[in-house]
Amino acid sequence: MSMYGRDPWGGPLEICHDSATDDDRSRNLDLDRAALSRTLDETQQSWLLAGPGDQGRKKKRYVDLGCLLVSRKLFLWSLGLLLAAAALAGIAAGIAKAVPRHQAPPAPLDQFTLALRKALMFFNAQKSGKLPKHNNVPWRGDSCLKDGRSDQTSRRDLSGGYYDGGSAVKFNFASAFSMTLLSWSVIEYNAKYEAAGELGHVRDTIKWGADYLLKTFNSTARSIDRLVAQVGGAAMSEGPSQPNDHYCWMRPEDIDYPRPVTECHTCPDLGAEMAAALAAASIVFRDNRAYSHKLLHGATTVWDFARKGGSRQTYSVPRSDAAKFYNSTAYWDEYIWGGSWMYLATGNSSYLQFATDTKLAKNAHIYSRPPNYGVFSWDNKLPGAQVLLSRLRLFLSPGYPYEEMLRTYHNQTSIIMCSYLPNFRSFNRTKGGLIQLNHGQPQPLQYVVNAAFPASLFSDYLEAADTPGWYCGPHFYSIEVLRSFARTQMEYILGKNPLKMSYVVGHGKHYPKRVHHRGASIPKKKGVHPGCKGGWTWRDTKKPNPHIIVGAMVAGPDRHDGFKDVRRNRNYTEPTLAGNAGLVAALVALSGEGHGVDKNTMFSAVPPMFPSPPPPPAPWKP
Repeated sequence: MSMYGRDPWGGPLEICHDSATDDDRSRNLDLDRAALSRTLDETQQSWLLAGPGDQGRKKKRYVDLGCLLVSRKLFLWSLGLLLAAAALAGIAAGIAKAVPRHQAPPAPLDQFTLALRKALMFFNAQKSGKLPKHNNVPWRGDSCLKDGRSDQTSRRDLSGGYYDGGSAVKFNFASAFSMTLLSWSVIEYNAKYEAAGELGHVRDTIKWGADYLLKTFNSTARSIDRLVAQVGGAAMSEGPSQPNDHYCWMRPEDIDYPRPVTECHTCPDLGAEMAAALAAASIVFRDNRAYSHKLLHGATTVWDFARKGGSRQTYSVPRSDAAKFYNSTAYWDEYIWGGSWMYLATGNSSYLQFATDTKLAKNAHIYSRPPNYGVFSWDNKLPGAQVLLSRLRLFLSPGYPYEEMLRTYHNQTSIIMCSYLPNFRSFNRTKGGLIQLNHGQPQPLQYVVNAAFPASLFSDYLEAADTPGWYCGPHFYSIEVLRSFARTQMEYILGKNPLKMSYVVGHGKHYPKRVHHRGASIPKKKGVHPGCKGGWTWRDTKKPNPHIIVGAMVAGPDRHDGFKDVRRNRNYTEPTLAGNAGLVAALVALSGEGHGVDKNTMFSAVPPMFPSPPPPPAPWKP
């Protein structure tokens, strides 16, 4: 008979008759004692402690997380819940993206930024030569591709560049000044152009003009003996069977007559202005080393031409076309202006020594008060040069031997800024508030924008130099007063005037419709090419122009705030390249939120300055 029980080691135990000997029992007992004396692990202990009913249960499994022992079932449940939550979150995010949102509209652009975008379009409408694919002026096309080649004296490719105003003449003196002004504005307000989305546009505009200027002389040579001053004829009356760009009223695309080229051999004013334009552009394109070097080499060549000794006279000789439209009264101001830009582009101190020479300043009438004193324009560069050199003093403080002359330029700039304020009555104002910088003469707006730009610029210089304002005699004025002057003048131009007229075409609801401009006033019809006199019908009609020349700033109102929207009267309705360059510069200075200039890019080529000590005093003599 036998009994079966549970063996605590996991097997069946049968109790039966024991037939082992005493020696066998003794050996088995020793083995059992050895087994009981051994340390058991947790699993073995659980087997020993298991009750009679635990034999059929499943063993618990655990997951070792390093610092924690977790039940495998709990771990899997937790992991599953996390994955499910992540999946639900992804589905919710996808649904949220698919559902259209009602976001708050972006803040509207200020009026100066809106006008800036339009003002740059004017330069697209003025391009000559083979146009780029994305010129964005549908009524313009390739024009005057034979410029220079058809002239017996020139025989070079002079296509490209910009037409000056309402005709197809290319005046290099005004064009070079326009490119200098645009480059100056980009160097100072690069971030503002970028914020307005127009940085690429304005750089392309400058490059188009600079590339043409390089064509007007042998820019690869080290020395030259001539410059192209003008392409096209601007005689006001009909010549003997020779049509010209002022007598004829034609679209530039339809011009089929030969266009003369005017050269000059002793023209320091034109040479210095072209050097300034190319030098300033070389700073703008500093990120393109090869192109910047090309511009700078051209600037050096044309500057040496401007400084060439011998007989010197202005480029606009008496009875010439240039003398009628862009007469240059002197070349000393261009010397200071060009020398300043050459120094900033090269860092060569010889240019700064030249620009701060006291004799040169005296010849430029810095110590006198001519009628156009303080009026910055294509003819008078002195106010702009003084602002530029004041920047140098405010930010770099070159010290001796430049300090004395730089302080003089700085003081003169302060006086000019004072003259813009209504308290000082240096210039009259219309009842509507427009400053009369050209003393009541026609076409006032180009001078107004060329005052608003340096006024804004000088106020930003003072702010960047931690200077709250400046003195006009014993009275102190804050920089906000100067900004207010610039702002109110530009607001007048954009429509805040007695006529509620925006003098920038395409800006606002009420602007000139009969702009003095050949290309905009003649319809573009395939296969139709009106001859020299064929466009007179469109010149004389009272109907609005068939094409809107967006961004063109017209000549402006008279001294009584009156304006005549008449196509034939260019003193009211003709836009110009130099006027629009000043417009763009003034608008970008006032655009956007906040103020501030780029202090460093202008001085990227200027080496560190260690001012020399002044010479010791003369020995004392009893």
